[in-house]
Amino acid sequence: MDPNRAAILLLLGTVCGLSQGHWEWTSWFNIDHPGGSGDYEHLVSIQHYYPERICPRPAGVEARTIHGVPAAFTKEMVHLSPQLGFWCLNKEQHSGKHCSNYAVRFRCPKGSISAVAQGFWSQWSGWGSCTAPCDQTGVQTRRRTCSTHNQHWEQQCPGPVEEGRMCKGPPCATPPPTAAWSLSIPVRSRGDEQPAGCELECSMGRVNAQCSRCMCEEHLLYGSVHLQDGAPASKATVYLRGNSDNILTVCDEKGKFRIPGLCPDGKTALKIKKAYYGTAVITLNVSNSKQSTIEVKLKRSEKPYISKQPVSKVRREGQSVTFCCKVLCDPPPDKYFWYHNGSVLNVKTPGYDSKLVLRQLQPTHAGQYVCQASNSAGSVKSQPATLTVIALGVPSCNRKPESHLIRLPYDCYQNLTQSFYYDVGKCPVAKCAGEQEPESRCRDTSYCCGAVKLEERKISCSKYMLPIKVVNSCGCQKCVETKTIVRGRAIAADNGEPMRFGQIFMMGKKISMTGYKGTFSIQVPADIDRLVLTFVDRYQKFVNTTKVLPFNKKGGSVFHEIKLVRKRSAVTLDCTISNTIALGETESQDPIVELEIPPNSFYRQNGDIYRGLVKASVTFLDPRDISMASAAQSDLNFINDEGDVLSLRTYGMFSLDFMDEAAMESLNAGQVKVFLDSAQVKMPEHLEKMKLWSLNPETGFWEVEGDFTFIRSQRGKREERTFLVGNMEIRERRLFNLDVPESRRCYVKVRTFRGERFMSGDQMEGVVVSLINLEPMVGFSSNPRAWGRFDSVITGSNGACVPAFCDDHRPEAYSAYVMATLGGEELETVASSPKMDPNVIGVQQSYLNKLQYRRSDHEDPKVKKTAFKINVAKPTPNVPDEMNGPIYPYENLEECEEASFSAGHFRFYRVEGDKYDYNTVAFNEDDPLSWTEDYLAWWPRPLEFRACYIKVKLSGPQEITVRSRNMGGTHPRTAGEFYGIRDVRSTRDIDQLGVSAVCLEFKCSGMLYDQERIDRTLVKIIPQDNCHRESVNNMLREYLINHLPLAVNNDTSEFTMLAPLDPLGHNYGIYTVTDQDPRTAKEIALGRCFDGSSDSTSRVMKSNVGVALTFNCKERQMNRQSVFQSLQNPPGQSVVDSMKMGRGKRGRRQRDNLLGLRLFNRLRKQRRAQHRE
Repeated sequence: MDPNRAAILLLLGTVCGLSQGHWEWTSWFNIDHPGGSGDYEHLVSIQHYYPERICPRPAGVEARTIHGVPAAFTKEMVHLSPQLGFWCLNKEQHSGKHCSNYAVRFRCPKGSISAVAQGFWSQWSGWGSCTAPCDQTGVQTRRRTCSTHNQHWEQQCPGPVEEGRMCKGPPCATPPPTAAWSLSIPVRSRGDEQPAGCELECSMGRVNAQCSRCMCEEHLLYGSVHLQDGAPASKATVYLRGNSDNILTVCDEKGKFRIPGLCPDGKTALKIKKAYYGTAVITLNVSNSKQSTIEVKLKRSEKPYISKQPVSKVRREGQSVTFCCKVLCDPPPDKYFWYHNGSVLNVKTPGYDSKLVLRQLQPTHAGQYVCQASNSAGSVKSQPATLTVIALGVPSCNRKPESHLIRLPYDCYQNLTQSFYYDVGKCPVAKCAGEQEPESRCRDTSYCCGAVKLEERKISCSKYMLPIKVVNSCGCQKCVETKTIVRGRAIAADNGEPMRFGQIFMMGKKISMTGYKGTFSIQVPADIDRLVLTFVDRYQKFVNTTKVLPFNKKGGSVFHEIKLVRKRSAVTLDCTISNTIALGETESQDPIVELEIPPNSFYRQNGDIYRGLVKASVTFLDPRDISMASAAQSDLNFINDEGDVLSLRTYGMFSLDFMDEAAMESLNAGQVKVFLDSAQVKMPEHLEKMKLWSLNPETGFWEVEGDFTFIRSQRGKREERTFLVGNMEIRERRLFNLDVPESRRCYVKVRTFRGERFMSGDQMEGVVVSLINLEPMVGFSSNPRAWGRFDSVITGSNGACVPAFCDDHRPEAYSAYVMATLGGEELETVASSPKMDPNVIGVQQSYLNKLQYRRSDHEDPKVKKTAFKINVAKPTPNVPDEMNGPIYPYENLEECEEASFSAGHFRFYRVEGDKYDYNTVAFNEDDPLSWTEDYLAWWPRPLEFRACYIKVKLSGPQEITVRSRNMGGTHPRTAGEFYGIRDVRSTRDIDQLGVSAVCLEFKCSGMLYDQERIDRTLVKIIPQDNCHRESVNNMLREYLINHLPLAVNNDTSEFTMLAPLDPLGHNYGIYTVTDQDPRTAKEIALGRCFDGSSDSTSRVMKSNVGVALTFNCKERQMNRQSVFQSLQNPPGQSVVDSMKMGRGKRGRRQRDNLLGLRLFNRLRKQRRAQHRE
């Protein structure tokens, strides 16, 4: 056999030497996606999830992509094994590409696969119509149903409800010939009268009296107009195309029309228009028949959407610059406008279309540039791009570093400055003017201001000298390359049930899937400014959910929890009669909306009227239920006629799902009436502004579907009342909203911190801050229980500005709940009881009283401390205490974003255990751009972060602090040099008395930043107490012996090793995780270490499993001080004040340290007592 063919057969999983009659293939499995490190379709995992669908010991395996391409033809490096399954590693692929998303199936003995998994499924439906246009590729789908409806249907009917396959559209039709010689064309006789002075010549028929067109009295045109889904385009308007389009007729309810007198001369053209749909232009083909027929299909018009925003740039005087603006829409944009600092530029500017080219730049060219694109459906404006023009001879980057304080270890108190802080300096955050790029290039090679020279110094500590590197000089260099990751978990809003193996779409394309626990990870493309994702549940338990997720544009990872609304159970409707569906009705309150569906309103995807029973699932998101605010779809924004993005306030969202009786085909519906009870709209000015909106799932923006009118009616058994009535048609969009534009907006300034010291250097980036806008308070014109909007933003180096509704006349009119999460963990905010401290909260006392700040536990101490509520009172002009934050007018966003640290702001903080990190080369893990190229950098590469932890068990009555000292081991440039310190206090075992454990980070071995040679890090594990080493994990000891060199371990009070190169796992007590974000890598590794396993995480310390080292520690002396007492400062106390604690008449350094430690210990105990209360 040809060896190549044999290799392909082996790769495809073909089993040789087995009788085909005794074997059968399983169905295809796809339980993982290629996010993270790769795609893993492991046999044990498939057997765990689908035990009935696979045999215990398969004899063969096949793999293909989800699009049907065999693994052998993808040109990717993959691994297959009947005993293990399939796996594809991203790091093994060429050119940095990721693995495709693969599915696998296995060969099993006949009869070994349980028939239970197949017994409850119906037969697959026929393949649906192909979505592809002519001569193009698309997708067609088919469905099946589960015949059991009990609560365990997922186990009895595993697998997807719907599946798809690639298909090709029909061949494009060739237009018929229009040459005059091929047809017998009647011509106007010489005897026909021609209007005086008319020069119009007709090749067919005669000129009309107005000399505007040719007329053929005996010709009759029949037309049929349909929408994209096949439904009749009722009330579509037909125009005669000309200098001034004239209305000829309007289509009837079936989309039909007839027009007499038009000439089929190959020149007569018609325009057909319908609201919210694109205009169709049809030219009548040449014909000598007395009757002609045309069929027209209208496509929904697409408003312009900017897929690639113009990018901010830096140039030197005299250079050129190009700004680009990529717009998606149908029809394409017909107009472009560019604005400079709010003023429209002359259209004669060179390159004035989707690109703007400016040459011979001068300082006057500096400022903000905005692109506006328009088509017949609307307009859109881009985000502003800033152009910085640097004068000749002026440096792009200030060589002198800025001040940047870092905290020193507990035993490095500096008597000279009387502080635990040291100024290591940092370079200003600024872009540099690089080399002149080609004029046509939209995106530059980025240059940033960064450290070009580091100076090494030695700091005197209690028993050793600590090396530290200080920024000595700054300069321009290529910006650090980073990756932006969005992670999260998709769960039910009511009970937290995960959406397992759900599909994630971006711009209509599937890009990822959720895992078994609903988790997902997506790398944000570099040119994306607005991340819009749609989550689709394959098991149809949740409503399709579209979210606009903010992310950190500087790089790094952000975690979002996606709350999903559970689908309402389907009800059966008789489509031959009128049906009414109430939305938001409960035992205690009336419905907000009622939908009225007239008889015979349902039709199939091909446009045919549907006559059977309908299974209708209508899910309503009620704004009167504040617990569902986080499940709101999209970000409640729309684009107005001028292209500006504006805000909406919702009165309810509803999702519609209509299926035929067999639940095989999705049905459309036309002329559905929407009745909105005006009594539910408490703000009179909103009644006139109310509109019906639908969500565009690709852009995440809401678009108008229709207006409302007032009627008086008695619906059901209730008294007569006033309703807002609108009409809607249910076609390709199934998510609708009852909204009004709301322009009364402000920004709320929020900062997040690593602890309760609330210092500028302790701010955290990448925190998700969310704000729920509430209805006005009692006594004002709205319902105090309802919410109107949900917003989220990401904190940067200077905090975050969260949008909110506000009022400048009545401070109590609008209120808001604010909360913050990091990696799914809720942060705490500052207390409001028993007494509010404005210095700790961060707001002036007078303004604080007006805002009525209340933490969530203000009235009930048992409630979590993770949110606060305020009245969003717009600042009063000319009142100094209100003009400096934390509330800013909506037009002052830049002032809010650039506010100094001393300006008013609200605060969240993370409750962390006793731990401390020190790096010789300073690095902010929240900001990947702060990475410095140096051999002693803790993280060698800013694109890949590898976190390593070791688990240490301690026997003794006290919690013990354990330190890891990390030094260069085998690399000639770093041998004996210091990387950094990690200090962590042990956690008590809740089940064993006198036992605690610690998960301690150490620097991983591996390549340094130059990627030329590895370094085995020399790691010392040192308990900071009277301890001796009792045991070492046998597997770890054996590994270290077999991987020389071996570190000397003569001192039993510590443990020394050359860190392993391999990611060992829990059997060794070593936990290693690699990720594109340092914080995520550490969180996962730490969770695994706590749990003592390699595949699950915990926040409860399990001290008896997965342990590497065990130390026996005697009881600590009563006068011995905790090493972390030195790290605790009172809330709101400045650095300078805190350092005065070390002063006294005893001038010696050790006595100074002891006094400071005692004071810190007292404060720490007080604060812990407050937390327990």
